[in-house]
Amino acid sequence: MSVRVRFAPSPTGFLHVGGARTALFNQLFARSQGGVFVLRIEDTDTERSTDTSTQAIFDALRWLGLTWDEGPGVGGEHGPYFQSERGEHYLAALRRLEAAGAAYPAYETPEELEAMREAQTQRGESPRYDGRARDLSGAERAAFEAAGRRPAWRFRLPASGETAWDDIVRGRIAFQNEVLDDFVLVRSDGLPTYNFACVVDDIAMRISHVVRGDDHISNTPRQLLIYSALAAAPPRFAHASMILGPDGKRLSKRHGATSVEAFGEQGIVPEAMVNFLALLGWALDGKTELFTLAELERVFTLERVGANPAVFDTAKLEWINAQHLKRLAEPDRIARVTAFLRARGHDLSGRSEAWIREFVHALGDRLKTLADAETVGGFALAEDVTYEPDAWASLLQRPQADDKLTALAGAIAADSEGSLASIEAAIRALAAERGIKFGDLVAPARVALTGRSASPGIFEVVHLLGREQSMARLRAAAARWAAEAPAAAG
Repeated sequence: MSVRVRFAPSPTGFLHVGGARTALFNQLFARSQGGVFVLRIEDTDTERSTDTSTQAIFDALRWLGLTWDEGPGVGGEHGPYFQSERGEHYLAALRRLEAAGAAYPAYETPEELEAMREAQTQRGESPRYDGRARDLSGAERAAFEAAGRRPAWRFRLPASGETAWDDIVRGRIAFQNEVLDDFVLVRSDGLPTYNFACVVDDIAMRISHVVRGDDHISNTPRQLLIYSALAAAPPRFAHASMILGPDGKRLSKRHGATSVEAFGEQGIVPEAMVNFLALLGWALDGKTELFTLAELERVFTLERVGANPAVFDTAKLEWINAQHLKRLAEPDRIARVTAFLRARGHDLSGRSEAWIREFVHALGDRLKTLADAETVGGFALAEDVTYEPDAWASLLQRPQADDKLTALAGAIAADSEGSLASIEAAIRALAAERGIKFGDLVAPARVALTGRSASPGIFEVVHLLGREQSMARLRAAAARWAAEAPAAAG
């Protein structure tokens, strides 16, 4: 059987990290095997599913560079690909289960079910459906119907035995049937439950492998029982490890970004996000860490997916991001920095292409995320400098800083050429003339010009700011130092 996998999100919110990794693993496996990647939208939760969330999922997948072979917007011979449009398939499957004696109607009200569970809890039993509607007579069913009760349809569970499977990631997993209960297939409002709908659709869409997170392990025995009752061969299952936050708890929105695209808003490029997601539970050889999507599609195997929890390490994501930014051709890197800054509200219309190119070049290895263009490069984007408190405090401790800054402003004013080379020559000449160590001149100038203790090279900083703005900042810092340094010393 050819490989066919699916990613089947519920459109009840944004695409989060766990869902994005599941989508990625499915595409990588499909591509590595020459198979088909299907996107299916499981929107039967009518109260929570929204068109906005559906579009957000599409947008996030496309931002990552993932492309499905069948599904919304693409089509395919096994559609429709929205579960809300597949009601007739679920009804037909339910009738088959009813005819086989594997499904039966249950008429309990929510209040009656709650009372049943409460009584079980008081007896020290695990709450579960007790099967009271398993053997209702025709007359009893008719009475419930006449009273206006609409049934939920439940699966008739085997009384004994076990349900087991050979998981590609975790090996053999088995559940004793006695720990399960007669779970609901179709609710009283006529909508199918997750376990029922996904099995019916996976059969219809000829899914060969189900690759998903380990939070679905408890669903698998129920799904396997439905496959058996429908006389259908089940797919192979691969349950990837959970993703933990740095605190060792399951990753959630409290750990930062609530959606995959939010990482893009924080300056992460999609190539890096894909690379990082792939390493959350998968490894090629334990050494190689940098991959493009195309490279991952060639080397990915489910057998290399680990069962141990993966930790979402933000520092590693930023390191991977920095490596991918370095790999970008200069025009592409410039375009992405420019687009990011404009999205953040920076008006670059008055900047020349040469200035923007120099700005990005000056950031150099400090550009770990696109957001660093706004922080590390913020000095060149704003009219006024903002001093970091620690940086200004360090400047106040430097003796005669006002004299050095004033002298440097004069040297810049005297440099009529204003090129990178002439700026460097002027600053070095001033240090030599005053008998000052180069670093002792540059350190206070860096704070005065950028507001930070660390920045791009001082010559690039002056060149990017231009003569007038550089002189103004140096003189303003000198005046402030003169006013505050004596008080700080006292």
